[in-house]
Amino acid sequence: MDRHMTQGGPLSGMRVIELAHIMAGPACGMMLADLGADVIKVEKPDGDDSRRFLPPDINGESAAFMMMNRNKRGIALNLKDADAIEALQRLLDTADVVIENYRHDTMDRLGLGYEALRERNPKLVYCAVSGFGRSGPYAERGGFDLIAQGMSGLMSITGEGPGRPPVKPGAPIADITAGFLAALGCAAAYHHAQATGQGQMVDTSLFEAGISLTYWQSAIAFATGQAPQAVGSAHPLNAPYQSFRTRDGWINVGAANQRNWLRLLEVIGAPELNDDPRFMSNEVRITNLPDLVLILERHLQTRDTQDWLSRMEAAGLPAGPVMNVCEMHADPQAIARDMIVTTHHPVAGPVNAIGCPIKFGDTPAAVNRPAPTLGQHGSEVLAGVGYSEAEIKGLFEKGALITT
Repeated sequence: MDRHMTQGGPLSGMRVIELAHIMAGPACGMMLADLGADVIKVEKPDGDDSRRFLPPDINGESAAFMMMNRNKRGIALNLKDADAIEALQRLLDTADVVIENYRHDTMDRLGLGYEALRERNPKLVYCAVSGFGRSGPYAERGGFDLIAQGMSGLMSITGEGPGRPPVKPGAPIADITAGFLAALGCAAAYHHAQATGQGQMVDTSLFEAGISLTYWQSAIAFATGQAPQAVGSAHPLNAPYQSFRTRDGWINVGAANQRNWLRLLEVIGAPELNDDPRFMSNEVRITNLPDLVLILERHLQTRDTQDWLSRMEAAGLPAGPVMNVCEMHADPQAIARDMIVTTHHPVAGPVNAIGCPIKFGDTPAAVNRPAPTLGQHGSEVLAGVGYSEAEIKGLFEKGALITT
């Protein structure tokens, strides 16, 4: 396989085999691909389950699948066939990284577990992304984003507060965070392998990803012995720092220190609030937050959101609108930062996607390739590890290699 068949970027030259489906593992592969790695996605005969997440679709192609699998090449193998397993083994022999999010013992049953692969390819970085990690009492449990959010404490601190139902953030944040943490782990282990010749296991989970998002709330719990409660859009340690109603909608105001508190009072024309003993310091503002919100919203509901945003920006007060996703896509800052990009899919045509959130000065990340159709690059990938045309044809004919 041509070692230079990469996207460019800081990870150019890294080869990744992705044995992952739906979200967390593919998010890891997507991030590595955006940073320049040659990521080869290996799918089962009927494809990644997210291919069937319809609607929404574009010309019959799953929008969800295309979002998470851009920049990757694709091959589909029937791993119930010994020749397909041999083909996968040959791919893994040339890889720098393998990503998998199968059940606990699946790779071992295929003869492709960490120890077996390490014996054949000592430099291989083996990344396992699972619900709860590969050790501990929950190691054999399956896991989903919803379950991880609930068990990590995230749902207890999200929502409107005591007496209200638990709330899951709208985005699958445990899945996505686990994927990005896995990508960080892969990059670090790859760096180590390049220096020492020794790969290693990288093991992370949705559960740990969720826990890692509770830093502030865990700090509170460690210090007080009490579990923090949900506080809506408010901050657990600073006030006022939340969403407020305006005359025509909502505005986020970040008056998270005394200087910005005074700026807010100047903007709304209520300097006397700083002399109110309930609001003179952050400590008492947190204690009296419900009263403070009522007073501030009485002022903020006298003008439209954009009017307040202009006034707050002029005063140097951090503030912003509460935009929906389509408004975010059209925002000039998102566009200027290349966070909205377009690929050209062979079936779906032009497909918009979210760009890479990391910018590099000399080795820029890029989104150059659409998500693959099922098995699109099978022949190309196998030819790259030494298969002849006749051998590839034979794999097709016996159903070990699949294409659409």
